[in-house]
Amino acid sequence: MTDFENAIEIKDLTKVYDGFTLDHIGFDVPKGSIMGFIGQNGAGKTTTIKLLLNILKRDSGSIKMLGLDNIENESEIKSQISAVFDEIPFHDDLNAKQIGIILSDIFESWNKDAYSDFLDRFSLPHRKKIAALSKGMKMKLQIAAALSHGSKLLIMDEATTGLDPVVRNEILDIFLEYLQDENNSILMSSHITTDLEKIADSVTFIDKGKILLSGYKDDVLQSHSIIKCRKSDIGGIDNSDIVSIRTNDFGAEVMISDREKCLRKYSGLTFDRTTLEEIMLFYVRRDKKEWF
Repeated sequence: MTDFENAIEIKDLTKVYDGFTLDHIGFDVPKGSIMGFIGQNGAGKTTTIKLLLNILKRDSGSIKMLGLDNIENESEIKSQISAVFDEIPFHDDLNAKQIGIILSDIFESWNKDAYSDFLDRFSLPHRKKIAALSKGMKMKLQIAAALSHGSKLLIMDEATTGLDPVVRNEILDIFLEYLQDENNSILMSSHITTDLEKIADSVTFIDKGKILLSGYKDDVLQSHSIIKCRKSDIGGIDNSDIVSIRTNDFGAEVMISDREKCLRKYSGLTFDRTTLEEIMLFYVRRDKKEWF
């Protein structure tokens, strides 16, 4: 495997459907990090992931994973990565033991002992059919399989959606353990932005097939802020500084994207810290500018 700086490099990636376009997107996932990939349903997250995995064919642009072209070196890449989806890909009549046998024939680097250890750690039955497992147990089984063949990159598509907080926290802890090896990386698509705030190093925000934000999570959170003010104060804030405005009976909340600049310009107003969820909400409604 070649040496590489970024686990994923996407440049000018385009995929056109009837009614939707993934529009010349680009971002990098640095090696040894977790990137949160956020956006509402239909924004382009799953399309991007399917293009990464070469399930869909791109119209233009380039994708490198682990330093290699994802089409020219597809087999080599797929021996070194794992993908976890919100729906388990294994047949309902199989059990965990049988899945281990099947995967040992697929992956040369399959680690039978590591897989067994994960099953025990997750309290997963070895011989119970998948059909009889809860959603949380199915997700743990996918992750056990994903981590048992020396993957250098995990790609997660809404993998924690629908899981209870205890199970989610357990899975997040495992991801952080996985990242102790600085050669390992994760791209994690999720609606649950609080999870990403806990563990992500960087975030990429996609909306309507376009990348709106991509950068280190702390930088994104620190540069954005919500100004809480009276409705009559809105006119004193330059439109160019505003992402969008949420109004209510008591006043207004104005999302701005350059906190330091706005602190200097509007010193008499109150600036509150924000969250990834609020940033997403305000950007998604940016075309309306003012909403309720």
